Amino acid sequence: MKAVHFGAGNIGRGFVGLLLHEAGYELVFADVAGALIEQLQQADSYEVLTVGRNPTRTVVDGFSAINSAQDPDALTAQIAEADVVTTAVGAHILRFVAPNIAAGIAARPADAPRIAVMACENALNATDLLEQEIRANYPGEDLDAKALFSNTAVDRIVPVQAEGAGLDVTVEDFHEWAVERGPFAGQEPDVPGITWVDELGPYIERKLFTVNTGHATTAWHGWTAGHEKIAEAIADPAVAAEVEKVLAETSSLLVAKHGFPEEEMASYRTKVLGRFANASLPDPVERVGRAPLRKLSRNERIISPAAELAERGLGHEGLLASFAAALAFTPEGDEEVDRLQELLRTADADAAAAEITGLEASHPLFAAVREAVAARRSGL
Repeated sequence: MKAVHFGAGNIGRGFVGLLLHEAGYELVFADVAGALIEQLQQADSYEVLTVGRNPTRTVVDGFSAINSAQDPDALTAQIAEADVVTTAVGAHILRFVAPNIAAGIAARPADAPRIAVMACENALNATDLLEQEIRANYPGEDLDAKALFSNTAVDRIVPVQAEGAGLDVTVEDFHEWAVERGPFAGQEPDVPGITWVDELGPYIERKLFTVNTGHATTAWHGWTAGHEKIAEAIADPAVAAEVEKVLAETSSLLVAKHGFPEEEMASYRTKVLGRFANASLPDPVERVGRAPLRKLSRNERIISPAAELAERGLGHEGLLASFAAALAFTPEGDEEVDRLQELLRTADADAAAAEITGLEASHPLFAAVREAVAARRSGL
């Protein structure tokens, strides 16, 4: 069995690549980062260290690596004989890897089993986005006969790595990789790390609106309180209270929308908060809170649940406080922070609120986010 994985970074090596390796796949990493690919090409193995209640150390070996920018023909050949293609490159990069994947699928023999394509990104229905781009680049009419596309939801905290770690990766001991079983038509590959589900949407939103919403909220409020690390921030009772309020709100949405039992959501929240408190993961609040423009956009972790709660007449004050904290998040060296602050300085409150959140002025949440924007503008 062979798997081609796009994205040889920490998540690729320490999560998706690790699970595929443990499932017995010959692993081929593809990336455009030349120095990283050279490291992988010269290495026989690397280690994945999990930290938390159940620490482990796993050696990953038997892999190869291709520079997808410099050697597209070799990449095409690998995809042509692979069983699985996965990505962990960032949803905004999927359109750039799609042509390579399309070329590899087109080169597959007509009688080969369908290759499974799964985008393992921190975004809603990322495989749908990738499939759309692959179809736009595919040269033939037989894509459906050669490939299947399945959405996934991935969850594992991978912190900033220690200086000098090289290819070794430290990750938390919790992980979840949920994959839609429907597209496989009963022929799901045997990957022990995957949880197969009939309907992925609720699991994606549960993770996004709990883990990602809570993580970002911890970072923004933690930064305001002067904390450096996520574990330090969540240990602050004032920050923890803000995060717990937000997660209570998102849980109420998930219960109302998807029918998750309240007891199950309470247990899930407790587990997530425990993960944030893992002192063995030295995760800087600046890393977790970065890219605020993306994280405050319409379909992301703050505005999406807040908008749905407002539409249902349910409380969302904690999410609005998180939104306000993100507007005041101003560490140096983040291009999106700079763009956000420039927007707040130069646009009026209505225009800035609309551009940041993507909400229409008629939406029941708009007036509240406009008020938060106006308050931030008055302090600049």
